[in-house]
Amino acid sequence: MTDTRIDDIDILISGGGLAGLIAACAFGAQGFSVLCVDPAPPVTEEDAAGADLRSTAFLMPSVALFERIGLWESLAPHATALQVMRIVDAGGATATPRLTRDFDAAEIGDQPFGWNLPNWLMRRELMARTQALPSVRVIHGTGTATVLPRSEGAVVTLTDGRRLRARLLIGADGRDSAVRRALGIGTRTWRYGQKALAFAVTHEQPHHNVSTEVHRFGGPFTLVPLPDRDGQPGSAVVWMDDAAAIDALLALPAPGFEAALNDRSAGVLGHLRQATPLTAWPIVSQIADRFAGPRTALIAEAAHVLPPIGAQGLNMSLADLSALLELSRADPGSADSLARYNRTRRPDAYARILAIDALNRASQAQLRPLRDLRAAALGGLYGIAPVRRMMMRAGLGLS
Repeated sequence: MTDTRIDDIDILISGGGLAGLIAACAFGAQGFSVLCVDPAPPVTEEDAAGADLRSTAFLMPSVALFERIGLWESLAPHATALQVMRIVDAGGATATPRLTRDFDAAEIGDQPFGWNLPNWLMRRELMARTQALPSVRVIHGTGTATVLPRSEGAVVTLTDGRRLRARLLIGADGRDSAVRRALGIGTRTWRYGQKALAFAVTHEQPHHNVSTEVHRFGGPFTLVPLPDRDGQPGSAVVWMDDAAAIDALLALPAPGFEAALNDRSAGVLGHLRQATPLTAWPIVSQIADRFAGPRTALIAEAAHVLPPIGAQGLNMSLADLSALLELSRADPGSADSLARYNRTRRPDAYARILAIDALNRASQAQLRPLRDLRAAALGGLYGIAPVRRMMMRAGLGLS
């Protein structure tokens, strides 16, 4: 006999990645009943198979959200401040810095730009927080099978056969979102022929809470501060390059990879040594045609995907969540609140994608004259103090 029961719930979150778990914590802290489902098992240790070895720089608006929903107290002891964003152009004849410009958070306030945290550690702390919230359940090994949007609630069938009616269904299930497909929402995608490597390193020189982005060709090479590792200064690396170049790096033996790593870093922190395994993924930009449907909202990579430049990715996702939280106070998933959500979040996300797209294409420049032009543009913009401060505030999502 088929079970036809439908259980009612306030918030159903499809996707248990960082954005989905943060959303569960946020709505749970507001007292809503929340279920978060994800087909993949949780990986909460750095050395476990499948661990996410990337890190995320959470900008201050995201940190403010963490404080509001009771997360920051557990995250703060593991976070490393980002006081200065340094851009280094090494696009000359040799892989050495020829132009360095520092964007210092002290110019626009008394707080750092944000704080950097390893993704695997974030997942560990988020899982602990969801377990402490009585109205929140997280189920792994289960995904979203079908979605039937109705004005009174989104009726969702899970892959384990259960059926639920949610006042608000949140699609946080990645760039290939099942929720987005179920609603028939299309996407626009930009491709770059790039991949990115993420891993941690130790280095000779302290980072002094400076995040350094080195530009040469193929894409940026970024060193983001982490706590000391085995008594040595540590940083997270995101290394973007043409896909063939990344594949070639992955095939190198350890000594060859270390030599390539230190050549690409232009020596900005002294000699680097790989400290964790490598994680690689393709680089695209993507935006959904709309961010909402009946009783359903898309957030994070279900709504927008962009290259890891300027710490925009997950911070944009948390801006989605902040807006959705504010609009859901009275009636989560109401037609008016979701229309306003789409109207406010999609234009902002689209503008940021276009800006990051331009920066990424500039960072890919192979021809020397184009690299010289890039360096000149950076030096010129940096030299105008009001423009420099405007760029920093825009990057943080401040008016």
